[in-house]
This record gives sequence, structure tokens and C-alpha cells, in this order.
Amino acid sequence: MELQGKRIVLGVTGGIAAYKAAELLRLLAKQGAEVQVAMTEGATHFVTPTTFQALSGKPVFTDQWDARMPNAMAHIDLSRQADLILVAPASADFLARTVHGLADDLLATMVLARDCPLLVAPAMNRQMWENPATQRNVAQLRADGIGILGPASGEQACGEVGAGRMLEPEEILEDVVSFFTPKLLAGKRVLITAGPTFEAIDPVRGITNLSSGRMGYALARAARQAGAAVTLVSGPVGFGPPQGVDRINVMSALEMHAAVMARAAASDIFIGVAAVADYRVANVAEHKLKKDCGGIPSIELIENPDILAEVAALPGGPFCVGFAAESRNLEEYAQAKRRKKNIPLIAGNLIQDGFGGDDNRLILFDDKGMHPLNPAPKSVLARQLIEHIAHLTGKD
Repeated sequence: MELQGKRIVLGVTGGIAAYKAAELLRLLAKQGAEVQVAMTEGATHFVTPTTFQALSGKPVFTDQWDARMPNAMAHIDLSRQADLILVAPASADFLARTVHGLADDLLATMVLARDCPLLVAPAMNRQMWENPATQRNVAQLRADGIGILGPASGEQACGEVGAGRMLEPEEILEDVVSFFTPKLLAGKRVLITAGPTFEAIDPVRGITNLSSGRMGYALARAARQAGAAVTLVSGPVGFGPPQGVDRINVMSALEMHAAVMARAAASDIFIGVAAVADYRVANVAEHKLKKDCGGIPSIELIENPDILAEVAALPGGPFCVGFAAESRNLEEYAQAKRRKKNIPLIAGNLIQDGFGGDDNRLILFDDKGMHPLNPAPKSVLARQLIEHIAHLTGKD
């Protein structure tokens, strides 16, 4: 769980997006966070405190004079126990009051008296968001070190379309996890390949493999959360890119090669996770091959470029990390691949330990030897690999 042990005060202000805060609370708790909810009086007109109490297992605070606090200092006690105050949704009124240091209700007073970080997720009508007063307030909040999450653009409850929608709970969760992640790769540019490639035989058939892309996508997410600017060159997969990651879609090994070589020299770190086909079809049929075409068709194969080796050979090129998925003799084959391609680090795994699944077992091989990682979800292994890369590049 990525937020295990973190104590978060979730502030909810008045607005229709308050209903999304219930799902956000559920997601935060699912990741191990201890969440205390504080609501403005306006928020209670949209969602009742009972909803948040049921989801958090804690009493909800709405009044700074709450008798449950023996010292009548809820604004002090609640904020002192928190690692983060997250206000979602944050109304235009709340943003304005925060800028000017007003303390006219519990949440505003808590924010003013806090000694922990503050993140806000604005939610309002597009004209309210675009109003110069709101934009000045947002600029001042950023200057004061307050994190602004969103807003998004799209259809709004009022029927208008534009900027001002609160980010979806899953997006806010990603930002919160990223906030707590040490920025081991801050300022670095990371280029990652992921997924399978597809080598056409004819317009409807091709040669591919069982790679799901999950490990590469988990690494892209972990690198982005560690502060890097991440570009992900991805073969065909069945899910979207991690938040904040620039994805470039490709199909074939040649397309992946072109996309990587156009960006490798400008990257600080290259991680080749994709299962790139070693061969492609030389005689791709223009039309679909038919069974009655006069016998079994002959397919001629030619070798694809070795993307990782070419990047590793670039003068002054990026720090290169490879992957080796083997069915046997993992240490022997992984170390041989690392030496042949002249790369400082390779991550190896046995196919039977998690190829294509959500969990895996990795062993890292570098100049100092072998570093086994315990079996874990790929998201956990990705963070551990990023930490190892940061250590080897001197960024931890």
C-alpha cells in the first residue's frame, strides 16, 4: 500500500464535486492512509458527514467549537497530527479565503494554523475558474508553496464545457502518492520502452509475444513519481499511460527503433523494458493470405535492430538499463546479455515467475554482482528498481 502510515486531513468544501470526495476517501484508505475528514458548512449541503464517517471510521469535524475537543482547538489538534492537508473539492471561495488568510470556519482556520503541506483540487464553473480574480488567487497560492491539483476540462454540472472540473479521484490519488515519493530523479529525462511489438505478416496477421506492458508502465509511473520527465515508447497494450507521462504509440520494432533513436541522445536514462521482436517478416503480403492460394505460404524473416545496444553505443548517451526474461539459466544469460550490450544494469526474471501478470520476481545484475528483489507487485518492484538506478547514477 503506497500511503501506508500517512495521516491525511481531507477537507471538503461546498460544491457538487463533493460527491467525488467520498470515492477519493475510499481510495486513500485503500492505499493505507489514515484519513480525517473536515467539512465546511456548505459541503454538508451536498454530502452528509455520515457518509464520510462511514468510509473513514472516524468522526467528521465541521465546527471549530466542536465539544469533542477538550481544549476547543480542533484547528490546531487536527492539523498537528497530519502529514498532509488535502482539500478536494476546493471552491473558488475557499481559494480566495486561503489567499487572504481568513479564518472564519474550521477548515480555513486549520489551513491557516497548519505546519504541514497543503494540496488543493479546485472545482468550479469554467467562468469562475477563468475569472482574473481566481487566476490571481491561484498564482498567489502557488507562490506560497501550495500545490494545485488540476483542474480538468470537460462537461460541468451546470451544463457548460470548459476548465474547472475537479480531477477524478484516481488522478488525485496519483498526485498524492507522487507528493510523498522522494524525488530521486528530479530534473532527469527518462526514456522507457514497454509492451510487445507486432511484426506484420499480412494486413491482418502478425508475429508478436505475450508481453503485457505492465512492468514498463509501472516503471514509467515510478520514474515520474520520482520527479523525472518520462517519455514512454509503447507497443500495443490494453490500458492508458500513467498520469503525467508522455506516451508515443508504435506497433513494429522498426517504429520503436525510430522513436527511441530520435530521443535517446536527449535522455539521461534509458530503460528498455519492451519485448522487441528479434525478427520481422521480409515479404509482408499486400493482401490477406488465403488458404486456397496454392499451398502453405513461405515467410522470410530478417533481423530487427538491437535498440538497447544502439542506445548504449551512443557517445555520451544515457545510462542504460536492460531487461532479460528467460525460461532457464537466468544469471548466466542475463549477465551475458549485459556484457554483450555493454550496459551497467540489467533486470532479469524467469518467465514462469510473472511474465504478463501483475506480480513478478526480479534479480538486478550490475558490476557489483547480483541483487535479488523479493517477489512483489510490479508497482513495488518498479519503485525498487528506480531507487537502484538512482543509487547507481549518484542521485540518491
